[in-house]
Amino acid sequence: MIGFLIFPEFQLLDAAGPISVFEIARRYVPNAPQVITVATKAGAVRSSSGTEMFARSLRAASPVTTLLVAGGEGVEAATRCKTTIAFIRRLAKRGVRMASVCNGAYLLAEAGLLDGRSATTHWSCTRDFTGRYPNVRLEPDQIFIRDDRVWTSAGITAGIDLALAMIAEDHGEEVSQAVARQLVLYQRRGGGQSQFSTLLELKTPNGRFGGLLSWVRENLDAQLTVDALAERAGLSARHFVRSFIAETGSTPTKAVERLRVEVARERVQSSGEAIERVAQSTGFRDPERMRRAFIRAFGQPPQSLRRSARSV
Repeated sequence: MIGFLIFPEFQLLDAAGPISVFEIARRYVPNAPQVITVATKAGAVRSSSGTEMFARSLRAASPVTTLLVAGGEGVEAATRCKTTIAFIRRLAKRGVRMASVCNGAYLLAEAGLLDGRSATTHWSCTRDFTGRYPNVRLEPDQIFIRDDRVWTSAGITAGIDLALAMIAEDHGEEVSQAVARQLVLYQRRGGGQSQFSTLLELKTPNGRFGGLLSWVRENLDAQLTVDALAERAGLSARHFVRSFIAETGSTPTKAVERLRVEVARERVQSSGEAIERVAQSTGFRDPERMRRAFIRAFGQPPQSLRRSARSV
C-alpha cells in the first residue's frame, strides 16, 4: 500500500499529482499497490486552495510500504507536530520507503531521515533549509533525488516525476512511460535535470530578446558570435552587448554557453548518444570544450552526470 501524508494547508497538487500517477499505474498493473491518504485527524483536510481531501487516521497506515509526504503552506506547523514527526520516524524505522514532495522535505529532515543524505526541495527554500538542516546535503538544482530508500523532489509538479520514477523501479520503464502518456506528459524527466530554465531566466519582462534567445536555442550548432547575434537583433555589436547585459544580466557569450549546456545536459542524461555527437550538435564542437563548460556549470563532466542519471 502507498500512503500519502497530508496536513492542514497542504499543497493540493503535491498529493493529487503523484496519487494520479499511482492510480493510472493500476490500469496497467492490476496488482499494483492501492493508495491511501492519512492525516493526524481523520476526515476532511483543507488544502491551501480551500479544496478538501479526505484522509484516514494514521493508524490506517499500518500496511503502507511507501509513504509520500506532501508539502505546502502548512508545513511549518506540521514540523512542530510531535505526532506527525513520530509517525514518520516510526514508519522509517519499520523500513518503509519514504519520499517527500516540494517542501515536504522539511518533515523528513525534522524527523532526522535526511541527515547525511543528498536531498532536494523547492528552490525557494534553499537558504532557509540549509540553515535549519546543515547535516543534509541539499542539491537545490535537481528535480528529484533518491538516496537509498529515501526520495525527495522539488516543487509541486516534480512530485509527478518522482512518482513516475518509483513506478519505473517497481514495475518497469514501459509501465512508467505508459502512465506518462496517459497523463499527456511529453516524457518522464530524469532526477538529475535542473529545476531551472535558462531560456526563462534570460527572457526579460518586455520580451525584447525573447525571440532571439528562442532562435538561439533552436540553432545551437550555428556560428553564434556576438556580431551574428547583433546583426539578427538589428543592432550594432556595441549597442547589442550593452542592451543585452542590461536586460538579461548576462553577456551574449555566456548566455549562449548556458543554453548550450542546458540542452547538452538534457541529451547526455536522457539518451545514450555519444558525447562527441552531443558536443557537435549543440555547438561546442570539441568534447573537451563541452567538458570544461559542464564543470563550470555543474561541477561535473558529462560522463559523471550521465552515470548519475542512470543510477536513479
